[in-house]
Amino acid sequence: MTQDEFNAQLCAFLAASPTPFHAVAAMSAQLRQAGFEVLREGDSWSLQPGGRYFITRNDSSIIALVVGRDSSPTEGLRMVGAHTDSPCLMVKPSPEVVRNGYFQLGVEVYGGALLNPWFDRDLSLAGRVGYQCEQGRLRSALVDFRRPLAVIPSLAIHLDREANSKRSVNAQSHLPPLLCRLEEGGSPDFRSLLRSRLEEEHPDRSVQQVLDYELSFYDTQAPAVIGLEGDFIASARLDNLLSCFTAMQALLQADGSHSALLVCNDHEEVGSQSAAGAQGPFLKQFIGRLARDENERAAMLERSMLISTDNAHGIHPNYAERHDENHGPLLNAGPVIKVNASQRYATNSQTSSLFRMLCAEEDVPVQTFVVRSDMGCGSTIGPITAGVTGVQTLDIGVPTFAMHSVRELAGSADAWNLSRVLRRFYGQPGPLAAS
Repeated sequence: MTQDEFNAQLCAFLAASPTPFHAVAAMSAQLRQAGFEVLREGDSWSLQPGGRYFITRNDSSIIALVVGRDSSPTEGLRMVGAHTDSPCLMVKPSPEVVRNGYFQLGVEVYGGALLNPWFDRDLSLAGRVGYQCEQGRLRSALVDFRRPLAVIPSLAIHLDREANSKRSVNAQSHLPPLLCRLEEGGSPDFRSLLRSRLEEEHPDRSVQQVLDYELSFYDTQAPAVIGLEGDFIASARLDNLLSCFTAMQALLQADGSHSALLVCNDHEEVGSQSAAGAQGPFLKQFIGRLARDENERAAMLERSMLISTDNAHGIHPNYAERHDENHGPLLNAGPVIKVNASQRYATNSQTSSLFRMLCAEEDVPVQTFVVRSDMGCGSTIGPITAGVTGVQTLDIGVPTFAMHSVRELAGSADAWNLSRVLRRFYGQPGPLAAS
């Protein structure tokens, strides 16, 4: 696969994944196509050398496993982690808002979203819907309206002359998206609208009533390779679906000689404390079924390593003073090792040394990010997973602009290069860190 082919597939994946549910569905489809077998948590497992398996939880988190032909999972797992969720605007349970004859939907901000870029965008709606079928059973299905059906209009400069210097966004009052103009006396029913959409997308299903939903708005502008020389990828949800796709491609292309695992958790952007999040039991329970004996499991984890892949802050040319002068990652200059003395990242000298070695073997440059000493630092699933499982961990990512915006920017060479390094990591023989 060439870099251009890789980026075309990445853009297609991003477009098909407006929510974590859709991302996991897209990943599951690609894994099935590659011969991976579905595991179910309620079943007994019989994993075979050379076997390829995956399992999902909550339809929004996924673990994929390749059982090594030459080494079993108990001899050490090469693991890569990412997260499926992104900051967004989620529809409230009773969302109908009618103001001055306009139909709007009340929304709740999910994660640390950069709110101003959500204004004046062509928005659609997607997610998971729970419903009762005509036989009386509880069912769920994914929906995606796909077309632009809403917008959050900005207030004109004429009505707020200080907008460019002092305007702030009130999440309760200013963010409800506008859907349509109502006829006088109109009373919108959002669940009825969802029922019609369910029947349109899933004509084989009988829907008696919509019971509940987890839906979020998203920008309909398609992902694209942009720039005068095609240097950039612009898209929503690069943080962190870019890492999910990159790590999955590395797993699919690994030679399968050593046991390799990919985990993509939901709810990272809101703290990871959930059944499907990194601070929950999903990965720990999965690993526990690979080595049921406590001593064997402890030895397996000691021989294992996790690379947490989550986008890094590239040095912004207009805001260079926001970076440490010696640690300003550049787009298209290689993946970034993320370091923090307060353990907001889980990197240590042993895990970073291995990664530098892998990058050198692939002839891929490598960079380092450290936040300014007078600024706070974000975090990832890396420290959380290390704390839950005890596995040695490294935090890395590709440099990105406009993180948590409705449309982010990354280098067009970076995901491709990172995938090459992760593929080498998945095939790495022997000890996974310096002794």
